[in-house]
Formats: sequence, structure tokens, C-alpha cells
Amino acid sequence: MKYIQKIIGIGVIFTVVFACSTKKDTVINRNYHALTTKFNVLFNGKEAFKIGLKAINETYEDNFWKQLPIEPLAFKEEVLLTEKPKSGQFSGFDAAPSKKETAKATSPFDRAEEKAVKAIQKHSMNIFEKERNRQIDDAYLLLGKARYYSQRFIPAIEAFNYVIENYPDASLINETKIWRAKANIRLDNERFAIESLKYLLIIKDTLEADLPDEIRERGYTALAMAYVQSDSLQKAKESLIKATKTNKNAVQAARNLFVLGQMYASENKPDSATTVFKKIVNFRKAPDKFKIHAQIAIAKNFPKDSSSVSLHKTLRKLIKNRDNRPYLDALYYQVGVLEEYKDSISLAVENYNKSLRAKNAKPTQKTYTYERLGNLYFKNNEFQLASSYYDSVLQVAENKTALRIRRVKRKFKNLAALIAYEKTVKTNDSILKLAAMPLENQKAYFQEYVNVLKKKDEAAAQQKLNQLAFGSSFGNSLQSTSKGEWYFYNGQSLSFGKTNFQKTWNNRALEDNWRWASKRAMSTSGTSVLKEATTSKRYDVPSYIASIPTDKIIIDSLKIGRNQGLYELGLIYKQQFVNLPLSIEKLERLLTLNPAENQLLSIYYNLYQIFSTVKNKPKETYYKNKILTDYADTKFAQLIQFPNQKLTSEKSLSDIEKTYKEMYYLYKEELFEEVAQKIDEILPKIQNSILIPKFELLKAYSLGKYMNKDAYLKAMQFVALRYGNSEEGKKAKQIVAQLRK
Repeated sequence: MKYIQKIIGIGVIFTVVFACSTKKDTVINRNYHALTTKFNVLFNGKEAFKIGLKAINETYEDNFWKQLPIEPLAFKEEVLLTEKPKSGQFSGFDAAPSKKETAKATSPFDRAEEKAVKAIQKHSMNIFEKERNRQIDDAYLLLGKARYYSQRFIPAIEAFNYVIENYPDASLINETKIWRAKANIRLDNERFAIESLKYLLIIKDTLEADLPDEIRERGYTALAMAYVQSDSLQKAKESLIKATKTNKNAVQAARNLFVLGQMYASENKPDSATTVFKKIVNFRKAPDKFKIHAQIAIAKNFPKDSSSVSLHKTLRKLIKNRDNRPYLDALYYQVGVLEEYKDSISLAVENYNKSLRAKNAKPTQKTYTYERLGNLYFKNNEFQLASSYYDSVLQVAENKTALRIRRVKRKFKNLAALIAYEKTVKTNDSILKLAAMPLENQKAYFQEYVNVLKKKDEAAAQQKLNQLAFGSSFGNSLQSTSKGEWYFYNGQSLSFGKTNFQKTWNNRALEDNWRWASKRAMSTSGTSVLKEATTSKRYDVPSYIASIPTDKIIIDSLKIGRNQGLYELGLIYKQQFVNLPLSIEKLERLLTLNPAENQLLSIYYNLYQIFSTVKNKPKETYYKNKILTDYADTKFAQLIQFPNQKLTSEKSLSDIEKTYKEMYYLYKEELFEEVAQKIDEILPKIQNSILIPKFELLKAYSLGKYMNKDAYLKAMQFVALRYGNSEEGKKAKQIVAQLRK
């Protein structure tokens, strides 16, 4: 018996050793290598590939604010090979690397490639130029797919080509052709991809045999990718429609439908877009993210429609569903948009803030929410708040160079200058108002101010004292013992008694006659705020009155600063933000405040333009007549009289250049104040000259030499805003950036 077992064992070993050979074409050899390849090497490779694919699907972040990619992959441009195929055809015989080229696997796709290479190198039975292992074509397909996801498209195409050239009758040949087309699309060779896919999907499918639904779906999806790449959006839509007829792959089908809906929306076809998005909502197997964002997209298409009420209810219902918490930022934002369209501004702001506070709020969504809040406050002329929200957009934005972000940045910079001028006007107005008051009115004003300060300080001191008492009570209660019922043995009672005593008497020194009013309270941490306040100048009315300027030079400088601020605000509101009512308000108020002579003509002309725009004929005629009567020889009068006629120069360019050189020489001689004054006199006379930015910049330099940093900064900001596209404006921007550091 043992002898028979030994013979059988030797026979099995001999058979296994004999079957290991890849050079003998026998039934045993073929089946052994096919089974080993399929259930060992390839199985492990495909499992690694599935892990990598799952990781991509779980980690890829879709930006629903833009048209989604048909294939959810984020490829790094710097990794792409510069070599691109001319016709999509490769030799295909270097598809698998040699053993020396095989590096250690560092990702699931690397491991999948490693297993595919191992299957090819160890189990390929290429005998008389014919492959006898029926699993090797699967190995080459896995190899190509792994290389595709590793962003090595040319080697991937080589692997796909090897399958197509050597296994033309394989069951996976159609799938391989689709993968080869996708790799060509990634290499910007979409023309070859379109030709090969059309041959597969139209000619071959029609003439030979019907393709399986899954292959047809994948093929039309890849064809849509190629058409999107070549900007043939109409053909891309047709391909997506065909790809979504079967929906074998639920995730890809939902994505295809969403992209199709976005295309209709971009073409301003809300009805078609809504029909597609509703298909996603009713698609039972579609992922939640596509269903939620489809509902949001429907609301975006009809924000002002009568159906917005039902859409509002639907979004509210989605918010209440706890399963939708990852999408609360987008849902609250869209509810806020609907409220804003209904003019329910407070509810809109509330929902926008909820969107920002959502746990999983995404940076891109936050930028839109912050911008929306900024726009709301800007419309309400709350520019400080608007500026803060625009600044938040810039802080959160991941792509700082995007067009929308650059526009927000420009708006934020303009608001910075506007806020500075508003602050100057408000501050100077307040000081001038106080300076114009009689002494008795000043005393009454500051006495009322001091009374309010006292109440606030007393409340703050009491709150501090209560906090200390609470802490003392908490500490003493932990240390209280059960020695007896005497008052001073009970820490809690002692603490409350101390608090009540301090409320009545404050902290008195331990001395005789401590009840007398003349005895001052001891300074402790609980009452230090109140004591410091009573002994400081915060309550000293005469010190406030003494700080009010009385010198005529200072008061005149405050008036000049206020008037300049109003002038700049009028121009900013008109030119930068196109807020004509506020521009009118600032400029007309300036006219009542005795503006500088060099500002009058510009004020009249800007008001003339504004009233002409808003169709206010009486005011337009008034300012037109002022210019034609008082400034008949200026360019502004010429513009009004002959709007279509080419302007003639009042002075030749050489005369203006000569004047500029004179100002520059004065600047070099350090006569800075004289330079600034003379340029103010010159500017109204050369309003149409191309040298104005040079004069303005020289004036700003001069102001910086004899005035403070704030005046210098404001002057440079004016040049940067007014003449931003000129060389002088760019130079001013650099100086402003340096001054703000």
C-alpha cells in the first residue's frame, strides 16, 4: 500500500513539474497556466485594481458649480508625457516591461500592474507566435487599465494595442478598444478616438452583431468625452442621450445625466435641463450626491418661477433628512437664494450663515456664500461688512487666479479705498460739528457721553466682581468641611456674604470708621476696572473739550480732507461701482461745502453725465448751463457742445510737457508744497491730456514729502484707482502695497 502511495506521489510531482513548462503545448500545460493565472496572479491584480478604483470614487470631489467631467478623474498636468501619438497606433510588442523595469508597487494600481506583468512574464505560452494561455489577454487589459489610472497613457495604449493586434476574436476586444480610445482622448488625440468609437458603435454594431448594452453604454460615454474634448457639445449631448438609454452602470449613468442637464442649462434651456434632472431624482440607484444636487439644479433653473414655493418645501424636506448632512452647505445656500429672490433678506442671510456653519462645508461653496453675503451688504451700502465678506472669499478660495476670484479681489481693493474715504468724511464731519458748537453745547454733549461711559464701566466692573465671586464660591464649596454649623465654617455662605458686602460697601480697608464715606474702597481685582475708570480722564469733560481743535489752520485742513473724501467717493461710486444715487449724494453735498476751485468743473461735468444717464432733464440742463456759462473754453464744454466731434487740444503736447518739466524741477528743489498747489491749479486746464497721470503721481510724491503717511497713502490710492492701467497707476499700486506692509 505504501509502495502504491509513493508511486502516486511521485507521479503527481512529475505531472506538476512537467505542467510548469511554458514551452510545451499540451492540455495539462495550457490548463495549469490558465488556472494559475486566473485564480492566483490575475485575481490579486484585479482585487488591487478594484481597491484603487474605489478610492478614486470615494475621494474625488466634484465641483457642482462647474460642468462635471464625464470621467471623474483628476490628472496632474505636469505628469503627462510630452510625447503624443500621431495616429493612435503603436507597435504593441513592448507592452509589458522587463523584470529590470518593474519597480516596487506603491499604490493599488501599481500592484495591479505588477500582478499583470507577473502573469505575462511567468505564465505566457507564446508557442510558434501564438498565445496558448487564454488568460493572457485579460492580463494585458488589466495592465493597460492600471497604466491608464497611473496616468501613463502611452504605455497603456501599447498594452491595449497588443490585445487588439494579437487577440482579435477575444471576448474583451470591444472593451479594450473603448479603453484605447479613452487613453487617446487623454493625450488630446480625440480625432482618432472618435473614428475608432464610431466604427465600433455604428458600423460594426449595425453590420455584424448587436453589441451588449454595457459595451454600448461605455462606448457612447467615451464618445461623449471625445466630443467634449473637441468642443462639439451638440454631438456630445447626442452621445450622452444614447449612453443613458440602458443605465447598466448606475453611478456613471447618473453622472452622464447630470452632465447632460448642465449642458442644457448652459444653453438656457431650463425645461430640458429640468426634465433631465428629474430623471436623476427618480433614478432609484443613483448616488445621493447626484440626487441632492439635481434638486438644487432644478431650483437654480426656476428661482423666480411660481414653482419656487414647492421647490422651497422640497429643499427644506431634504435639510431635515439626517442622511443629507454632507450636503447641508449647498442646500442651505440654495434656500437662501430662493429667500433672496422673494426679498426675504433676513431669512436669506440666516440660511447663508447656516451654510457657512455646516460641518462639511466645502471651500468652493463657501466662496459663493461669502460673495453672496458681501453683495447683499454692498447693496445696502454696508461697505465695511461687504468688504469683510469679500476678504473671506479671498481667504477661502483655493484657486486664487480664477476669473471670479480676481473680480472679487478687485472689488475688495476698490472697497478698501472707499471705506478709507468714508471713514475720513465721517471722522472729519464729527470733529467739525463739535468745533462749531457753542461751549455749553460741547459740555452737555460730553457730559452725556461720560454718563453713558460710567454706566458701561460700572456694569463691566460688576460683571467682573460677580465672576470672581462665583469662582470663589465654587472653590470654597469644595473646601468646606463639616466642622459645625457656624457661618464662617460654611464656604458657600461665606462667599455669598462677601459678595453682598462688596455690592454695598465695595472693599473697605480694615480700620476704624470704615463706614465713613470719606474712606475709599480698596482696589481688588474685582473693582480695579471701576477704580481705574474713576481716576482716569475717561470721565473728565474738560479734557474732551480741550481736545477739540480751535486753530483755523487745523479746521481748514479737516474741511479740505472731508471735501477731498467726498469728491473721491463721488467718483468711485460713479465709475467703480455704478451706484449713481450715492454718487449724486456725495457730489451735491460737496457743492454745498465750498469745494476747491479746481474741483468745481469736474463735479459739474460728472453730475451732468449722471443726470443725463438717469434721464433727469432739469438737473442735466442746470449743470450743462453751468459748464457752458462758467467754463466755456474748456474741454468739458467742447464735449457737451460737440459730442461727436474729435476734440482739439487747448495746448500742444509740447507745452504740457514743458509745464511738467517745470513741476519736476521744483520737486527736485524740494519745493514739495508749491508743487502740489501748482498741480492742483494746472489739472483743470489739461483735462484731456495724456500726461495727467504723470502730474497726479508727481503730486502724490510731493504730498508724501511734507504730509503724513495717511495722506501719502490716500494720494497713491487715488492714482492707482483712477489710472490703474497706465504705467503711473501700476507704480502707484506697488507703492500702496509697500505702504500697507
